[in-house]
Amino acid sequence: MSLSAPVFRLPPGGEFLLLPPTLQPHAYANVDRMFATRTIRRGATVTPLPRGPALSPGYAHGGVGEYMDRACVAGLLVLRQGQVVMEHYALGLREDVRWSSMSMVKSLTSTLVGAAIKDGHIGGLADKVSDYVPGVRGSAYDRVSVRDLITMSSGVGWSEDYTDRSSHVNQYSRCLGEKRAGGVLEILRGLPAEHAPGSFFHYNTGDTFLLGCLLTAATGETLASYMSRKVWEPLGMEQDGFYTLESEGGQEIGGSRAGATLRDYGRFGQFILRGGDGILPEGWVEEAATPHFALEPGQSSYGATGYGYSWWIDADGAMVAVGFAGQSLYINRARGVVIVTLSAQPQPPFAAAYGRDFRAERQGFQAALMAALP
Repeated sequence: MSLSAPVFRLPPGGEFLLLPPTLQPHAYANVDRMFATRTIRRGATVTPLPRGPALSPGYAHGGVGEYMDRACVAGLLVLRQGQVVMEHYALGLREDVRWSSMSMVKSLTSTLVGAAIKDGHIGGLADKVSDYVPGVRGSAYDRVSVRDLITMSSGVGWSEDYTDRSSHVNQYSRCLGEKRAGGVLEILRGLPAEHAPGSFFHYNTGDTFLLGCLLTAATGETLASYMSRKVWEPLGMEQDGFYTLESEGGQEIGGSRAGATLRDYGRFGQFILRGGDGILPEGWVEEAATPHFALEPGQSSYGATGYGYSWWIDADGAMVAVGFAGQSLYINRARGVVIVTLSAQPQPPFAAAYGRDFRAERQGFQAALMAALP
């Protein structure tokens, strides 16, 4: 007879996009225990984040705490000219806990394309994806370029409906939960072509998975290794990060579920704010921040008005990495501001019970915060 031992229950990985609010924070803080992952190693030296005067922005419903409660925010970090002026934690998040990036990591992965071009691993944005990833030859991705992938304009038919269990994004999610090697690429190979590549914006998590495959093939190293060598180590990140893998020891998921701490997301924002520290090609950040497609605010949960190189473009011109359930990395280059928000906003059908417009909550608080900055 075996002796009893402690058991730590984790939410089901295949239901990751459909979890009830009671399980969301637990899942988002434990992605590395729910899925196969690969470490993005930090370097030997941590770059300090100096402290500046604390901000106390006005807000329609009270202070920062009330905003975090109303908007289901787990972590909030504000940097102004490189100084921390606000850092708040809730929902069990701590300084050393790595919270799921969700789709924020799309913007981080696309940034590696710039590094790979500067390093000579990728010839340029006009290169065809199938030249690097033979597995998509003969599919709808055969004529798609690197630029088409990072601007979400592959023209490939893909359903990003999180509430539809049969949608492509939920099929993808189940592949990750089952740790099924080759499963995502199999889904992508079976997709139809709906538009000419580069002609039509359509948000597609599968595109960024393929971008990750391309980077792995082009650089000859794992995404985690390349991210560590080009970004995590030279930026002096405080904690190791991680990429989620498709299967044990397999391909990294370039477009979702990576993990990092609140302050390390902020350090990445500062890296972009500085123009890429010579790691990226000259002018890359400016190109990435240029809207390649104009959008109606209703086309995204964030309310963006444009889309660049896997960055959403805010109405005020800021670059924003956006993720499921309220994650965002906001970079306002004109004002030298970085805002990181980590959240566990409830999703349908549970969201209706909250009676909140989470976008309006964020917009109201952000406007108050920006008004309070010198």
